[in-house]
This record gives sequence, C-alpha cells and structure tokens, in this order.
Amino acid sequence: MAAWRCRAALRLCATVVLINMVVCKGVVEDLDESFKENRNDDIWLVDFYAPWCGHCKKLEPIWNEVGLEMKSIGSPVKVGKMDATSYSSIASEFGVRGYPTIKLLKGDLAYNYRGPRTKDDIIEFAHRVSGALIRPLPSQQMFEHMQKRHRVFFVYIGGESPLKEKYIDAASELIVYTYFFSASEEVVPEYVTLKEMPAVLVFKDETYFVYDEYEDGDLSSWINRERFQNYLAMDGFLLYELGDTGKLVAIAVIDEKNTSVEHTRLKSIIQEVARDYRDLFHRDFQFGHMDGNDYINTLLMDELTVPTVVVLNTSNQQYFLLDRQIKNVEDMVQFINNILDGIVELQAEKSFRYRRIFYGRGC
Repeated sequence: MAAWRCRAALRLCATVVLINMVVCKGVVEDLDESFKENRNDDIWLVDFYAPWCGHCKKLEPIWNEVGLEMKSIGSPVKVGKMDATSYSSIASEFGVRGYPTIKLLKGDLAYNYRGPRTKDDIIEFAHRVSGALIRPLPSQQMFEHMQKRHRVFFVYIGGESPLKEKYIDAASELIVYTYFFSASEEVVPEYVTLKEMPAVLVFKDETYFVYDEYEDGDLSSWINRERFQNYLAMDGFLLYELGDTGKLVAIAVIDEKNTSVEHTRLKSIIQEVARDYRDLFHRDFQFGHMDGNDYINTLLMDELTVPTVVVLNTSNQQYFLLDRQIKNVEDMVQFINNILDGIVELQAEKSFRYRRIFYGRGC
C-alpha cells in the first residue's frame, strides 16, 4: 500500500512538472527570421542562445519562469528566445557576441542586460527599461513610495535647461542600471536643501547627494559612480560592475558564520568608515565586505588569511594589502590616506585577473 502511494505521488509530481514546463514554454516565443520585420510592433525581451552552451541551458528554466510571470502580470513586454547559431545574421545585427545574451528591444533601441541571471532581477530590468525614460513624481506620496521601493534612484528638479538635456542623455545610456525621475521643488522632501536650480540628486543610504558639475565633472560619469550604495555585500558580479566606476574598492574579507570579535569588528570598521567619512572618500572609494576568501584568492592569485582587508583597483586590476593592523576606524582611515598618498605598496606584480567563468557570464 505504501509503495503504491509513493508511485502515485511520483506520477503526480511528474505530471505537475510536465504541465509547468508546457505552460512556461507556451509564453516564451521561439523566434525566427520573421522577427526582424515584426519586432517593432512590440517591446521584446529576448534570450539569444546557442544549443550547445551550458550557461544557456542553465538559464532556460529561469527564462521560462520570466515568461510565465510577465504573462501573468499582464506586462506589455513579450518574452522570446532565438537560436543565435541558426539565425546568426540577426544575432550579429543586434551585437550578440556571446551566449546567452539578453536584450530588451524597444523600437529601434536595444538594451543589454548585464545583471544577475535571476528571475526577479531580469523582470526588474524589463520593467525599468520598457517604461518611460524619465518618470515624473507628481506628489510627495509618490516620492515617498519610490524611496521605500528603490535603494538608489536619481531625480532631476527644475524646468527645461541644458542640465536636463544632459540628464536625459545620461538616462538613455544608464537606464539599464537604475531609475531616473523628475519632480518639482514642491514635491521634494522638506529635509532636502538646494543651493540652486535646476539640480540633479541621488537618493541612497538614507540620505541624498547633489550633483556639482565643478566638483563631480561629467554628469553621466557621476551617475555611473553614484548608482551603487556606499557599502555593499560584495560578490564577483558586483566587482565586475564596479570596474566601470574607476573607484578603489575596500573590502573586509571575513567569514560571516564566524561571530568572533575580530571578524565582526573588521566589518563594522569598514561600515563606519563608509558612513562617517563619505564626504572625504566617496569619489575615490567603494566599501563593502565579502564572505570567505575562496573567490578573492582565485581573483588575486594569492592566499589571503581571513579576516583581512584588501583594496582593489578594479579599473587596472591591481590591489593593495594591509600595511598595518587595523584596530579601529582611525587605523582604517590612515590606511586609506596612505593609499591615496602613494605610501602603500601597490601589488603590481600580482595583478588580479577577471575571467568570464568567474561570473557564469556566458560561453
């Protein structure tokens, strides 16, 4: 009797899995050469894949889930997939160079997805890029809602101006990463102080920062630097993305399961420096922690003990190691100042390397 029940349960599970596979595949369209002529009729989220690619096979069930959820919520974005080896001319036209490549196609524009390959992250990307480039915030209630929903977002305040044109240009380039809004001065929270109008602000880390052309330089470059929170839990993908900012990345390499004073203290010191010394270091430094040393050892081709602090220059793939024991915030600040002053030895002979396989980025 028990064996019969087990077999019946297994058959039921297999049936449910099969039904789910059929339903999911039904909402992801297999695209062919006709897509080139018909794509402008809709907004498309497309997975360009190769049948032999291991990363593509890993993405397939996630992609089916994306299609199912986009369909269930009534999204205007259609989800498809194209065998880029069978339709290589179309894939080449869209700039596909590796597999899988995810793109959102909106009119004549094609936006590359470079984020983590999870269902939620891909859907968030599709919602952000398929909507308006600059989204209006018509009320304080809407502003507060955005603050609760987004950890980092940018706002233009004011009327028509050359700064707004630059803001639109920056948004068209960086919408793949973050949200862009516009608002009147009356809508902005009372705690925001503006010396002049128009202005561009970033809201993050429970506060805000105002773009200063004289201090911050090019607006797009500033937005690219400021699109991250000041302190992050680091992984390989984030380090790869931070390479575009030109910042040094100060990382506490710890064992998060280890609750000893040394591990928790080092993480707290980095967090405190990130919070209390932002005005001094934010143009040059990004802060965070990384759980375990396996990834960082592979990256640096070195053997770091845990806990420790390493500072990576992600733009030229070089790094700095501690020149002192870090006992408190003052020690960490001194270490950072020594790096900026050129006192700490650069580990040039041991420059680290990025490899696509580290990120599972593609074939």
